[in-house]
Amino acid sequence: MVDFRRWITASAVFAVFAGLSSAQNVGTGTSTFTCVNNVSSTPVVRPEGFTELMGDIKLDCTGGSNTNLVEGSPIPTVNVQVFLSLPITSRLIGTSASGLISEALLIIDEPGTTATPATGAGTPFGAGAPQVVCPTPVTGCAEVVHLQPSLGITGSAITPGTIIPVPAVTGGGAVPNIFQGVVGGTGTSVTFFAVPVLPPGTTGITRTFRITNIRASVGGGGSAAPGGPILASIGVSNPTALPISTPTPIVAIVGNTLVTSSTAPTGGTIISQCTPVTKSSISLLKFTEGFGTAFKTRTAPTTVAFSGQANPWSATTPSVPGLGSNSAESGFIIPVLSTNTSQQFAGLADFGTRLKATFSGVPANVRLFVSVTNVVNGVLAATPPPLGIGSTDPTSFAELVVSENAVDGQSQFGSTSGLPGVTSTENAPGSTGGTVAVSEVLLSGGSGQAVWEVLNTNASIETLSFAVFATTTTSSTSTSPGAVTMSFAPTPGVAPQFSVAAAAAASGALPIPRFSGVTAATVPSLLNINVCRTILLYPFVTSSSGFDTGIAIANTSQDTFGTTGQTGSCVLNFFGGAAAPNSTMGPVAPGSVATSLVSNLAGQNFNGYLIATCGFQFAHGFAFVENGFGLAQGIGTVYLALVLPDPGPGLPGRSANPLGPAGSGEQVAH
Repeated sequence: MVDFRRWITASAVFAVFAGLSSAQNVGTGTSTFTCVNNVSSTPVVRPEGFTELMGDIKLDCTGGSNTNLVEGSPIPTVNVQVFLSLPITSRLIGTSASGLISEALLIIDEPGTTATPATGAGTPFGAGAPQVVCPTPVTGCAEVVHLQPSLGITGSAITPGTIIPVPAVTGGGAVPNIFQGVVGGTGTSVTFFAVPVLPPGTTGITRTFRITNIRASVGGGGSAAPGGPILASIGVSNPTALPISTPTPIVAIVGNTLVTSSTAPTGGTIISQCTPVTKSSISLLKFTEGFGTAFKTRTAPTTVAFSGQANPWSATTPSVPGLGSNSAESGFIIPVLSTNTSQQFAGLADFGTRLKATFSGVPANVRLFVSVTNVVNGVLAATPPPLGIGSTDPTSFAELVVSENAVDGQSQFGSTSGLPGVTSTENAPGSTGGTVAVSEVLLSGGSGQAVWEVLNTNASIETLSFAVFATTTTSSTSTSPGAVTMSFAPTPGVAPQFSVAAAAAASGALPIPRFSGVTAATVPSLLNINVCRTILLYPFVTSSSGFDTGIAIANTSQDTFGTTGQTGSCVLNFFGGAAAPNSTMGPVAPGSVATSLVSNLAGQNFNGYLIATCGFQFAHGFAFVENGFGLAQGIGTVYLALVLPDPGPGLPGRSANPLGPAGSGEQVAH
């Protein structure tokens, strides 16, 4: 639970500090040093997400004194702290005595935005500087003042030759301009230690401080209701050195939840046990975004040919500050060193948005298959976008992966295994012709999962549909309809899956993204195997007072009309009169008739009725009641057994439909 009182108090204190410092008078020949906060793009985030990317916080700073600066003098530093109203879940990359070092970054002067330095000779700084990460996040990196002449900046008021103070390091070399954040305390704040602050002073220069890669547990508690804002509060250890005029920006808006549905009819798609099917279409599973950017690729591609899934960072394609995409799971990507000196990537997600179907209660001896991609036009096979995954092509595309946690593309630790997709060697018929590539769902105890990863997306509200097929045998049975639960993935679960508490907090081991699953929707009836049987009622049978009843059951599944022959036994249930045990006749082969006497089946002195449940369709019964001795010898009667409506699996009592559920065979009297 978030401590809102602490967060609100901190916000108020920082606001007061910022107001006092921004009003300071810096003296003759100078202008007020002030930093205006803006979130250039406020993203919409998923209420189910544990690792949702917040919008970048960008401080545009102008003014301040640039007089009395001495070449090589130390640049003052401040600690910058960002509070959220939710737990911060940026990936942890190392530990220290001060807290947990994370992938959250503070970037100075937008390095890497252009290819050449923004000013003239001397140490490059600003948009043309190389991206250099400070290797000591807790102690910072010492920087000094360097005075250099300007060669002019296009569109600015700076006169060529004007002396401009820029950051430098003692002895020359690359200047650190990227600082990692440290998550500490209750986990709702991240601190950037010893950030150098050199007021630009000269008119026409704006110094920027961009805070990026802050993730939050929207699905893990707090006040993250759909439509509500998520606020940040920015604090500075010395507000005079870095005055912020607006320290409480809105960094995200909570969007609507995922919408899921299935095309399976109420009660599930019915398949007769008597007629096995092979890869028969039973449903389309539909995942619909709650808002236009809920489905995201792993990274934002930089060219048409550049995949949004693999090789997300290299020296030739660095991340550009401020160009993050609201349709990508990754943020600003750059290699950093963890405390064990291994290289990892700050800002890099492990995969794109994943969608999961969890099947349960699948009838015995049923095999399930799912399409390896999303499908269109019913179940017509979809094809990858022609311009490359994640390109400017708006075609929505997702592909089946081996598991919900398998990392794809270039991983945090340098693996370039590519997308852990499922190779399809099987096909199912499409509804409008052609075939659909499918893969079997591995089931254990009637349960299994299928997970697809989004590889291409657009800004509209999309629906991704995946086809489900079933293969059955005559031994397939159902005591309850199979169900399917649909959600984002991965979600918490039993070992070795992560727990809810762990997922809602910052971690260095758990995958990004990850989701709560609390809004998962369950379709209770996906598939219903209708039992292959015929139910016969003999309304009067007797074996008392010299009478006996002959019972005959014919298996008429052999005929001249191409009916599939079925073999099965008949279970006889006796009701009324003296208690009688249940008996069995058969198995009865197609085209044959089984006969017996009630005296042999239920014993002597029975009066009542008989219900025979035969494990095949098209059973018909005949009864002959006759007195074999005494005055009534030779008296008897014959009748045909009634065919009762089959109530079907899961239905109470006898079916109200005189023809019974589909596939249950003849359901007519006599």
